[in-house]
Amino acid sequence: MKIQKLRAALATAAALVLASSVLAAAGAQASTLPTVSIAITSSTATVTGPLESGGVNIVSSDTGVKEAAVIVFLLKPGVSVAEAEAFSKEKKAKDPNSAGKLGSIVFDTEVNPGQNSEAQTTLAPGQYIVLVGAGEGEAQLRTHFTVATAKAPVTLPTPQATIRSIEFGFRGPSTLHDGELVRFENEGFLVHMDIAIQAKSAKGAKQLAKLLLAGKEKQAHKLAVGAVTFAGPLSNGAYQQETIAAKPGWYVQACFMDTQDGRSHTVLGMERVIKIVK
Repeated sequence: MKIQKLRAALATAAALVLASSVLAAAGAQASTLPTVSIAITSSTATVTGPLESGGVNIVSSDTGVKEAAVIVFLLKPGVSVAEAEAFSKEKKAKDPNSAGKLGSIVFDTEVNPGQNSEAQTTLAPGQYIVLVGAGEGEAQLRTHFTVATAKAPVTLPTPQATIRSIEFGFRGPSTLHDGELVRFENEGFLVHMDIAIQAKSAKGAKQLAKLLLAGKEKQAHKLAVGAVTFAGPLSNGAYQQETIAAKPGWYVQACFMDTQDGRSHTVLGMERVIKIVK
């Protein structure tokens, strides 16, 4: 099995528990936030809601796109939507780090038909594009929108825990609690993702982590019983937060982004055992 197919299989496992892990993100805390809705189909994306700077709760819904990635990208001043669309079709666009000259990935989530995904983030004033990817396919630009400067920007609720991605590892608590609001932030210079792969036991999680560190992803996949996508690939400084509602148990937190020489970030240390408890 190729590495790409293995990761797609892990994404499928993530979809099995996605609803329980992110649907609670709105909760009582998100009820006070402005809600921006992103509705996608196989060929379109529609953005609605109060498009003003500040903290927002983003609700992504999906009609007919299995394992869809919804990516919100902030363009740098002076970069046009047409330039971004042209770049997205280039071969080098496969590496998200190469898009840094155009802007940054500020929000990235997974959504499946019939399962809304919710997470909180902060939107700065500016021009945004929405890209949608499906399975192993390349993400396609679907729409764009402008965020105006708010007179009184809303502040996100303070998270109860924060996990930060760096080169090459994770910082923050290794035990997360159901019901707590957790922020997942990229403090690295490179683009990082944050996925938690569930194992049957603490021993299984340790074995899984060792296999990922050794680059044996195919063997590691055999020990996985599920997964949670905390955040898709995010650029430096980007973050999103959500209320943890995943099944209690042992997980391996991992980043499956690749270096320029093709190595997964997991073999460089971006894998660690964490536990989710009630």
